[in-house]
Amino acid sequence: MKITLDISRLVEEGKLTSEEADKLTKLAAHDTASLGINILVGFAVVAIAAGAVALAPAPLTAIGFGLALFAAGFAIAFNRVQHWMLLGQIFLVIGALMFGGGAIAYRADLLATMLIITGVFGLAAIIARSSLLMALAVLAASACLGARTGYSHASYSLAIYEPTLTVVVFSMVALIAYQASQRLPAEYARLAITAARTSLLLINFGFWIGSLWGDPLMLMRSLAAEDISSTLMTKPVIPSLVFSVLWAVALLGAGFWAVRANRRWLVNLVAVFSGIHFYTQWFEKLGATPFSVLLGGLVMLASAIALWMFNRRIADRDRA
Repeated sequence: MKITLDISRLVEEGKLTSEEADKLTKLAAHDTASLGINILVGFAVVAIAAGAVALAPAPLTAIGFGLALFAAGFAIAFNRVQHWMLLGQIFLVIGALMFGGGAIAYRADLLATMLIITGVFGLAAIIARSSLLMALAVLAASACLGARTGYSHASYSLAIYEPTLTVVVFSMVALIAYQASQRLPAEYARLAITAARTSLLLINFGFWIGSLWGDPLMLMRSLAAEDISSTLMTKPVIPSLVFSVLWAVALLGAGFWAVRANRRWLVNLVAVFSGIHFYTQWFEKLGATPFSVLLGGLVMLASAIALWMFNRRIADRDRA
């Protein structure tokens, strides 16, 4: 875990002694020159790769440069060249992203493509210790189940075609990642926590979509269907009401556990999706009338005040 401290201010306030401040200062990294060179070389390589892709705008070009950067970063990390570790991490992250983008542009419709991207992102995340890539690896895994996002003018879209599988699969991923975080060293525990948190987001997205349209279980029915035309049926097998009730129960249980375990991030996540769940069901059932909007706003305002009081209590306890 990394934290930022204003050493001079803490000494002035009497919260640190001069001896403690000197010790913390000596523990800090001082390779400023090496850091600057790493960053400059990293930017130069990114610019060269971006220019090359722009000159030959083809998916295979991006894939090739991505693999080259990934290999260079892996070599630096594997040989533990300490002065160039930051550069190696930059190469790994940029290389993985270029490879993933090129692969998606080349054949995004193939399951194998998304599985490969998931594996590459996950491997790069572990080597580079990148929380960004770990989150992207989990998101790429969700695409294997049909999760999609989209953007058109002034509008965003989210599509999850398998809500039930999304909830079940990523509940398992979140549980495994959380358990792993309790046993791994700090650097890797952070990655496991990132995977668990991203999985929790996907679980809530699955419940959200399911609470609106239910789940026709298209994948399971297509695997069991003899006539492929029957897989086009979209009638829900699991009704939206089931998702609405289970989502509320899951949020309630997660909220209680988060408060007891002092998991502040999870408390805030539960609060956000509780608000989304409330508004979704509220306006789905009552419609957007002046009274429903007013009452809904009052309920959410009360919830926001309660959340603010909880966060303040936690902050006060941490300072004590």
